[in-house]
Amino acid sequence: MSKLETNTIDNISGSSTLTVGDSNTSTISIPKNITLGASGTTITIPSGATIANNGTQTGFGETNTPYFLATLSGDQDIGYTGVWTKINMNSEIHDSAGAYDTSTYRFTPQTAGKYWVHCQLQFEATAGSDQTPDFRSAIYKNGATTGQYVIEGSANFRQHTPFFGRILDMNGSTDYIECYAQANGTGAGSNRIAAGVASSSFGAYFIAT
Repeated sequence: MSKLETNTIDNISGSSTLTVGDSNTSTISIPKNITLGASGTTITIPSGATIANNGTQTGFGETNTPYFLATLSGDQDIGYTGVWTKINMNSEIHDSAGAYDTSTYRFTPQTAGKYWVHCQLQFEATAGSDQTPDFRSAIYKNGATTGQYVIEGSANFRQHTPFFGRILDMNGSTDYIECYAQANGTGAGSNRIAAGVASSSFGAYFIAT
């Protein structure tokens, strides 16, 4: 076995390809750290080739940031009026980029892209439980609904917990999202959104550009 010590291996003039190992080589062993490609270059894995990872990987895949998760610190009464009410998600569970405002209850991401957004609300009757209302949760973007989840109530209603989620495009600077709810009954009554992340939560995370 021979040993080659050098600082640079380059292809010959007029050629754009440098091949290390060929028909007589099945494995190339690199015992030390190695850097492939300079900053700004592209390393291409050709069609038909396979990357087999048997070690530890770092720096691959999405980081899914920014992300946040918030809940209510106390129950919020929304009545049976059929009016959309913004839910006071004033208690942060997670906030990776400080992009959620606990005073306006809105998330303004710092990174443009597509986000998975969800709103889970636990509706609880506090009066008028013999009615047959419907219960709606919605995600608002820039003050307008992006869609809603509807549960038709039944007599002697006590509790429902609808979950609504969807993918939204966000520009990362001015777009913002909020969580809204309404309960619409046939007479006098009262309804509240239960506090605590196990009952009600509002969250989002980055998934792709």
